[in-house]
Amino acid sequence: MDRRKSIKSILLGTVAGGLVIHGCKPGEENAEDLKGLIADNKFFGRTPEELEEIAKLNAEQFLNPHELETIEVLSNLILPPNENGGPTEAGVPEFVEFMAKDIPELQTTLRGGLMWLDHKSNTEFGTEFKITPEASQKEILDAIAFYDTKIPMDDHPLEVQFFNLMRNLTLTGYYTSKVGIEDLGYKGNMPNIWDGVPQEVLDQHGMAYDEEWLAKCVDQSKRGEIAVWDDQGNLLT
Repeated sequence: MDRRKSIKSILLGTVAGGLVIHGCKPGEENAEDLKGLIADNKFFGRTPEELEEIAKLNAEQFLNPHELETIEVLSNLILPPNENGGPTEAGVPEFVEFMAKDIPELQTTLRGGLMWLDHKSNTEFGTEFKITPEASQKEILDAIAFYDTKIPMDDHPLEVQFFNLMRNLTLTGYYTSKVGIEDLGYKGNMPNIWDGVPQEVLDQHGMAYDEEWLAKCVDQSKRGEIAVWDDQGNLLT
């Protein structure tokens, strides 16, 4: 299994949890509460305060063009693109920029790490990291990508902390984007598909389905319909 498939298998095991969606129909008594929520194509369900904060952060600029270009190159080395796209198409550099402004404590590690990359690349290969041949880039990264997990991250050198942070931001930015979610093949919550007990098992135990109930309960063409019951608890459709 390659690195990309390994990452996907880990994420698929956890991505289904953590999202709770609350909805209501227009006209219900809690419709008034929705006035505090602003829905648009990009920031569904954000409060006015949240939208104001997002607009404020987007109006600022922390990383310069050179740093963003370096992050783009680095993120594509961390998670190589495939036929669905990669960190560039997922907007990972923009995500890193936003997170650096939203969590200022990340700024020193990010900027310091980027400076270290260029210094190391210039010292060993005479070029900035972003334009150094890929084999040489990987040689630099191999020296900081693996670390002793028994040592707290804060006790590692800056360059190791930087790569660990960039790896986390790259995967988070990619797999929470439209491109990354499609890459995972995650469809969200869907009704289960059940075709009933296999016929050979029924035969083994001398059992059979009642045709009327079979049509009601195991008809996949009706799996999206809501069941209807009568007052005596009998399933109608």
